[in-house]
Amino acid sequence: MAQIFTHEQVSKHNTRDDLYMIIDNKVYDITNFVDEHPGGDEILIEEGAKDASGPFEDVGHSPDARQMLEKYLVGDLDPESKPVAVKSPDTINVTNNATEGNPLRIIIPVLFFIGYMYWRFFLKQ
Repeated sequence: MAQIFTHEQVSKHNTRDDLYMIIDNKVYDITNFVDEHPGGDEILIEEGAKDASGPFEDVGHSPDARQMLEKYLVGDLDPESKPVAVKSPDTINVTNNATEGNPLRIIIPVLFFIGYMYWRFFLKQ
């Protein structure tokens, strides 16, 4: 017999290291798939811990993708359960902050470029 989950139970699995998703009233533990998802991990984390049936259908996943879901199936959604607001985990904010980056990632290549141009046009004559 399949385990029955409520929306509230699913909503607690909302981090990269513990991520559930509802698709067509089935509950999937997609934690181990996050790094393998061809569309990237951000969309799974964003849509995780809630009913992602709409976004899943909108993308037009292949029959192979639907078949892959089966190995992540952990149970069914309680039909009496009502959706709840899913809190965004802190891990999402950390990921977004990482995009700001370190200024050295620009400064170092610029210095190498300037050094190359100096060598090419002034020292190599």
